[in-house]
Amino acid sequence: MTHLLVEFPTQLEWLLRLVVAGICGFAIGYERNNRLKVAGVRTHLIVALASALIMLVSKYGFNDLLSVSGIGLDPSRIAAQIVSGIGFLGAGMIFVHNQSVNGLTTAAGIWATAGIGMAIGSGLYFIGIAAAVLILIFQTLLHKNLKWLQVPVADKITMVVRREDDILPAVQQTLSEQHIEILGIKVSRKGQDNYAIELRIKAPENYKLSNLWTLFSKDERIESIEY
Repeated sequence: MTHLLVEFPTQLEWLLRLVVAGICGFAIGYERNNRLKVAGVRTHLIVALASALIMLVSKYGFNDLLSVSGIGLDPSRIAAQIVSGIGFLGAGMIFVHNQSVNGLTTAAGIWATAGIGMAIGSGLYFIGIAAAVLILIFQTLLHKNLKWLQVPVADKITMVVRREDDILPAVQQTLSEQHIEILGIKVSRKGQDNYAIELRIKAPENYKLSNLWTLFSKDERIESIEY
């Protein structure tokens, strides 16, 4: 069978795979776009559709060569490159700032969307669509404030202070008076005379971290607070 002799109904079925993959990618991208994430509708749609297309090429694109004597092909080789190649796209969506990492969920979503496109491109409609639906369900549920699924949430504040031996006990005392629990402390030098104190804290519910600047603004030893 050569490319020119592929029956039209077969090509329509391949087109259907691309459309279904694109719809699944669109649905996941729509959810991400509503949450103002870096990768939105277009990115997820293209990733899913392109992954399905590459799967089709990997499975059927070399059928005309299989009849040639001495040629053997591994149909999984091209598909395997999607998994590694999509990693570069996902890595570009991960940002690190002040030792905090953003974009991991979006990068994982792109990777999962590629898997969905690959499944549908292979003809595994049910498992591909089911995976897309499950991702949407879990993403929606985990963004809601479910009491039975609450996990401890820690905030991080960074204070730049002048070199004073007694500043840390004073900070701890002030936070304790505000019923703020300190989960971790990291002190590092910042310049010749200043230090950066990074605090992982757990504040009471609905507590505004902006109140911290009001609390510490009168202390001349504290130059800045980031939260």
